[in-house]
Amino acid sequence: MIIYPAIDILGGKCVRLARGDYSKVTVYSNNPVEFVSEWISMGASWIHTVDLDGARTGNPVNDGLIREIARVSGALVQTGGGIRNIERIENLFEAGVSRVVLGTAAVQNPDMIKKAIELFNTGIAIGIDARGGYVATDGWEKRSSYKAVEFARRMVSLGVSTIIYTDVDTDGMLSGPNLSAMEKMAGSVDCNVIASGGISCLDDISALRETGVSGAITGRAIYEGKLDLSKALEVAGGDTCLQKE
Repeated sequence: MIIYPAIDILGGKCVRLARGDYSKVTVYSNNPVEFVSEWISMGASWIHTVDLDGARTGNPVNDGLIREIARVSGALVQTGGGIRNIERIENLFEAGVSRVVLGTAAVQNPDMIKKAIELFNTGIAIGIDARGGYVATDGWEKRSSYKAVEFARRMVSLGVSTIIYTDVDTDGMLSGPNLSAMEKMAGSVDCNVIASGGISCLDDISALRETGVSGAITGRAIYEGKLDLSKALEVAGGDTCLQKE
């Protein structure tokens, strides 16, 4: 299982939201890049970034900072947040990003998803952010009519190979991941499922590995010293699992 340490960017700062609430923001750094070298030295092979401004507005806000993270990290970078068209996807790949995560666009414009998969194949992931089992959009502020698992199956039918599944109700709460939801998702689709939301300790990493997910995203637990990233990487298997192609 691959561990993805997360940098969520709001106003150029590294933050975490509590349950996706933009009014409940904790700032961890005014310089998000400062974390990257430390994580790489611990053995991380991927960095997960989210442009929260972009997710909310649909416009690229922090692409310059994401470009800098991709340039200095020496790791693989996956990023999402407000990516709504092919041109921006191309720009992010040119900036050095290895995987682009599409969320709201997947709900609103499935034809674009099909085109993106045709052009970039495994470089595209779908972010499914769920509230109460339904897909949330627009920076988690709106709820669609799609049930998360049904929507995931629809995306896989289009050729998607990676899904990032966030349980919004646990995200940023350090309350433990929604293991039953993650296990259900991993067992329902024939693709890589990356779990996000609620990780607080090494036991959560072990429990997630048993659900069948191929990766886990964690942020707040690392920032607050509740999760030792180097030990998390060991428990996860040192990023050595084989993902589905």
